Amino acid sequence: MKILHTADWHLGKRLDRFSRLEEQVLVMNEIEEIADDQKVDLVLIAGDLFDNFNPGVEATELFYKTLKRLSRSGKRPVIAISGNHDSPNLIDAPDPLARECGIILIGHPKAEINPFELGGFKITRSVSGFIEIQLKNQDFPVRILHMPYANEVRLKEYFGENKEEGLNHVLAEHWKKIADNFCDDKGVNLLMAHLYMNKKGMPLLDEPEGEKPIKIGNADLIFSDTIPRQVQYTALGHLHGFRNIGTAEKPVVYPSSPLCYSFSEAGQTKFVSIIQAQPNQNVSFEIIALQNGKHLVRKTFNDVDKAIEWLTENQNTLVELTLESETFLKAEERKRIYQAHHGIVHLIPKVKNQEFSENQLQEINLNQDIQSLFKDYFKSKNHGQEANEDLIDLFDEIKNL
Repeated sequence: MKILHTADWHLGKRLDRFSRLEEQVLVMNEIEEIADDQKVDLVLIAGDLFDNFNPGVEATELFYKTLKRLSRSGKRPVIAISGNHDSPNLIDAPDPLARECGIILIGHPKAEINPFELGGFKITRSVSGFIEIQLKNQDFPVRILHMPYANEVRLKEYFGENKEEGLNHVLAEHWKKIADNFCDDKGVNLLMAHLYMNKKGMPLLDEPEGEKPIKIGNADLIFSDTIPRQVQYTALGHLHGFRNIGTAEKPVVYPSSPLCYSFSEAGQTKFVSIIQAQPNQNVSFEIIALQNGKHLVRKTFNDVDKAIEWLTENQNTLVELTLESETFLKAEERKRIYQAHHGIVHLIPKVKNQEFSENQLQEINLNQDIQSLFKDYFKSKNHGQEANEDLIDLFDEIKNL
């Protein structure tokens, strides 16, 4: 059988003042096309479905339309769990309607899904944190251990107050018990979770810039050795870049977000993971690069004309532009830059003279006229940058009020 694994859609997310919804529509269509072209039997979406607890109408509409298309109106099961950006109650709310379309939404850890049957599949077993699905075109079941994101309050509620044991130990025991009871070698066994997981002994992985962190210190680190031996593939969400922290034989995969959502992701290629699995065999998987979405680019120039030339030639981008100069940009220069490109998210002036010290304030001649004093003071407070003509004119205007 074939499985598509994706995560971290963040529908409704903005980059500063820029909406990404138009790009999200395109990349959702692309994911659907990949699912159909690859003839996948099952779709897993490992959390951060929306970008916040109260998504807008357009983001919500895009989400449900995409899931319905992915499910082929009930012929193909789609399983989506909540992430740390999602409201568990909001994800759970449409469950009766979603199930009619073959969509299984899981908002809370240890959720128990009521069994149901559609034309393409049926849920044959369900306990807290586990479902077993029988596809009509397969002679073996698919077992899924599921773990939506849980904050500390929910962890205490679901797993008890014994913090001394540590989350790593608690989850290992929880998953092992389920796997030992339900995951024999006569079915395909999967784990899907939205959490920060790392491989023991490896450097800690960086969480995305601008992402709500879910790794607080080292007390609640979760390692990949918690995964039960029966699990053939682990579908993770949270980190926005592709990583397999498992092995080739037993992958533990962050597939990446579908778009670059911060400038720390500039230059990243985004993927979905396609898994081929059968009982009692190592899985194989490939990643398919997503083509839609604007490139995020960080560029640095020390010449305004060269910056404008590059901006003019690279219109289909979102840009963080740093300009190194001796003085602040003039209003006219800023205007030219913004007219050259409508996707400038940040314009950052950078001081070339880093050796200037505030101690030089002591060298200012206090007997100068007030305009010269202002120039020297401004320079001392801005790492040696000279005040430009616009600032001087503004100072004179204020002085003469």
